[in-house]
Amino acid sequence: MVSKIEILDVGGKGVIIGAEVVVKSLKSQGVDLMFGVVGIPITPIAIACRRNGVKYIGMRNEQAASYAAGAAGYMLGKPAACLVVSGPGLIHGLAGIGNAWVNNWPMILISGCEEFNQDQMGAFQAGPQEKTVNPFVKFSGRPASVERIPYFIEKACRVSVYGRPGPTFVSIAANLISGQIQESKLVYPPQYAPPPRSLADPVFVEKAVSAILSAKRPLIIVGKGAAYARAEHESLQIVEETQIPFLPTPMGKGVIPDDHPLSIAPARSLALKADVILLLGARLNWQMHYGSGVRFDPHVKFIQIDICPEELGNNVQPYVALFGDLSSVISQLLTSLRREKYRLNQPQWTDSLKARVQVNVIKQNAKLAVDKNPMSYERVFKDVRDVLPRDCILVSEGANTMDIGRTILPNFEARSRLDAGTWGTMGVGMGFAIAAAIVHPNKKIVAVEGDSAFGFSSAELEAACRHNLNICVIIINNNGVYRGETNVPPDIYDAPPTSLTANAHYELIADAFGGKGFFVNTYQELLPTLKEAMSLTVPTVVNVMILPNSEGREADHSKL
Repeated sequence: MVSKIEILDVGGKGVIIGAEVVVKSLKSQGVDLMFGVVGIPITPIAIACRRNGVKYIGMRNEQAASYAAGAAGYMLGKPAACLVVSGPGLIHGLAGIGNAWVNNWPMILISGCEEFNQDQMGAFQAGPQEKTVNPFVKFSGRPASVERIPYFIEKACRVSVYGRPGPTFVSIAANLISGQIQESKLVYPPQYAPPPRSLADPVFVEKAVSAILSAKRPLIIVGKGAAYARAEHESLQIVEETQIPFLPTPMGKGVIPDDHPLSIAPARSLALKADVILLLGARLNWQMHYGSGVRFDPHVKFIQIDICPEELGNNVQPYVALFGDLSSVISQLLTSLRREKYRLNQPQWTDSLKARVQVNVIKQNAKLAVDKNPMSYERVFKDVRDVLPRDCILVSEGANTMDIGRTILPNFEARSRLDAGTWGTMGVGMGFAIAAAIVHPNKKIVAVEGDSAFGFSSAELEAACRHNLNICVIIINNNGVYRGETNVPPDIYDAPPTSLTANAHYELIADAFGGKGFFVNTYQELLPTLKEAMSLTVPTVVNVMILPNSEGREADHSKL
């Protein structure tokens, strides 16, 4: 049945309205996925998606929609779109724009705005939209006519992926969305060319190779940038051909499989004492302890590869700065290293790392093996690890849940881990999970959530159920933020500010929307329940109660 609003937005013969131009412009640039929340005046854009082969995913909050668009852009390597109304819709969507900005993910935010002749008149949901988003976007614009919409969309898409990726913004006036034009008058720019790939200066490449050749304790750190750059093949090559041990950052996990014999993640504290560190798409920010301090050898030589020249030298002056496309620069290094027939032969370094890995794995396994109720984080993650498909997409958020979970839950493929990222953003989980399920419809999506983190966007379960997405949400429920209470005091104002409702039945939300919920209180129930939930293809929620004061590592939740 055609809705009344759908009839209203159809132009006459040979005539097209602005909403249709927006969608056709996106489609011509290869953008075929949009998340959003409809409202005045943008609803016709969402309707036009259906008629033009752009998949529109209606979310429950613009915040989750914008998180989803950013994550989809990261996984796809091209921008996904997020559609919001002006004013409050834009403000909600700003969360995902900021998250995409700090993580360097391509996306395009499209909002409506007041008609041009209503500017400064107090129009409905009017506000300083471009001023609001400008600190977080690579490009923002507002076309002055329907004819100019294709140009702005092309530029927004192109800029989002050229150089360092990031979000862009286009604001479209209400009178342009509904405005009509003869389609024959429109010119759609050709789809933007793939981003240019640049090589590093050969002189600096040779300097980097010399540092590697002379290193006694070399290390490779694989970052999220390697995942976005599709550099998994080259990253694996340089590790295997040189036999240099590697350490992944949280979202660098999976670029090289976690079970690779040269992964020394369990020995990270010792590994950071390397004398030469090759950074593959990793930044020396807070997650890397700013490249200094007691974590690193005071005389360490960093070899830093980055697509953004402004990033080179942040916090620490690298021994060698290699500006260029990551895959291309790794290939340059490999060419020179092959010429030198280099293969690491520093048994004192590699043997010490292997020994530390073995010691730490034994310690961790002891924690995993504690069969006790209420359960610990580690006991829950033991069974979660055992039911994860090797090719699943793992979403993780929550302070202790994410921090402890990343040391136990493995990743084997690039871009298979989505977590709170560079900002440590809580509330991204459901948006990320929905994006992952749309991008990878044939894979199981597993979202491991702290109870507090889940609460940010739990209503998005309705969107997941409406689209029948293959998502299993596992809630690690300790009744609070960091730690909770077994019983909330009679006077709620006497409760610690970190406490939430005790023993909340979050799984019932899944039942309410047509999914399937499970409540787990003991380790005896856990594994069979997880197996059942993972076997279903409808959205499921497994609400797992753990010891409220189970020990975690507060405030360390995304550091290397």
